[in-house]
Amino acid sequence: MRRRIGYGVVVRLVAVLVALSAVRVSTQRPLFTSTFPPEEFALHRAALLAQIGDGIAVVQGAPETGSYLPFRQNNHFFYLTGVEVPRAIALLDGRTKTTVLFLPPRNERMERSEGPVLVPGAEAARLTGIADVRPGESFGDAFIAAAAGGRVVYTALRGGSVAAVTPDSAIRYATAAAADPWDNRPSREAAFAAKLSAAAAGIEVRNLDPILDALRVIKTPREIATVREATRIAGLGLMEAMRAARAGMREHEIEAIADWVFKTHGSQGIAYFALVAAGRNAVYPHYHGGSAELKPEDLVLFDYAPDYRYYSSDVTRMFPASGRFSPVQRELYGVYLKMYTALMESIRPNATPHDILQDATTKMDRIVASWSFSSPKHRQGAERFVAQLRTSKRNALGHFVGMEVHDVSKPIETLEPGMVFTIEPALTVPEDDVYIRLEDVILITPAGYENLSAFVPSDIDPVEKLMAEPSRFDPPAAGQRTEISAGPAAQRWAR
Repeated sequence: MRRRIGYGVVVRLVAVLVALSAVRVSTQRPLFTSTFPPEEFALHRAALLAQIGDGIAVVQGAPETGSYLPFRQNNHFFYLTGVEVPRAIALLDGRTKTTVLFLPPRNERMERSEGPVLVPGAEAARLTGIADVRPGESFGDAFIAAAAGGRVVYTALRGGSVAAVTPDSAIRYATAAAADPWDNRPSREAAFAAKLSAAAAGIEVRNLDPILDALRVIKTPREIATVREATRIAGLGLMEAMRAARAGMREHEIEAIADWVFKTHGSQGIAYFALVAAGRNAVYPHYHGGSAELKPEDLVLFDYAPDYRYYSSDVTRMFPASGRFSPVQRELYGVYLKMYTALMESIRPNATPHDILQDATTKMDRIVASWSFSSPKHRQGAERFVAQLRTSKRNALGHFVGMEVHDVSKPIETLEPGMVFTIEPALTVPEDDVYIRLEDVILITPAGYENLSAFVPSDIDPVEKLMAEPSRFDPPAAGQRTEISAGPAAQRWAR
């Protein structure tokens, strides 16, 4: 027997469907990034335009992934535009101080499958703040017209940094490909530069990378805030892994805990593969085997960070798998920690890295001289640590951090406000396969510096105290069930 549905029920049903539709639309990925407002990207473009004089800069976006991994824009293109569309191109004219954005046409089939993306038109101009947005097929004619007269054309020649890629790894990949007789095809960037040269007679193509690299070294306030959040998330993942770690776990289990924390805080991926190294595995600075079992006597190195809204971090801590430092671990880790602190406390703005190292190693000499060592090898390891820092020829304390974990850099004379970098010196006792390293993210300020990762425990007693705390990833007691849900997590790690 059928029942007729009353008018009131129909009205309420329609209201529910409308509400569900609104939720579906509101949770759709936005057409334009929420990382920064358009004026931040306009600020970056203006800085670039001021550097290229009468020249033209042509920047191409990343291509499609060619897989079912989510698309991520390359860092140069995102830095200048915030646009997350495959195969987009930006043309910046230093003479007219204008930018033209070229976007592929609408692909309705893909939109029905994956949702809408930014396409040429008035909406794209409004969202991006770039007044001139044209179809991608018009780029050739526009470039030829802009380049008329044999102008200088800047374009990126280094491989684009996308997910967990850094300038050094991109260069290493290109070098290996060029040296391989079965794979020595030109890079996408080299092919693009060649096509630009062929398209417009008389132009001079120059490398854009050094100019953008220099601009990206000094972070804006919004960039600093984003690196700060990436560092907070990295620290939370590390701390939860330390709470859960115990002998008998495997390295990849600790990695998975940090992955969960990264994802629940909105990270779009990882900044680099997890360096979780138990015991002697730590002697390899970039070890990522991930399968070793933690032994009670192991010190565990944990070095991992997220890719958060196109910005990264780089935090490292070491902790005992047993939850308690042994006497020998206290000795070596303790002297390292004091020397590491001496280095950090010597950092100051407008000073050269060389001068900072000289100041720090003078303090370290006194620390080593007064420290009680149980073995000559340990003393020699500490003395070698100081000597290597004192005689270092590198004019750097670590590496820059920003859109990449090993961020773009330029030759620097002094540390300037807005620079963000890590310190991560390692103390080794090779005879015993001992490797001890911490890493913190340092922001240079006008008055001094700020350690963005200072909230993550590194002193011996706070580390042991943290490891004694319960973790939501602890195994359940016998006969007890456990559930992992996203709801409580948001409350646990709320600000």
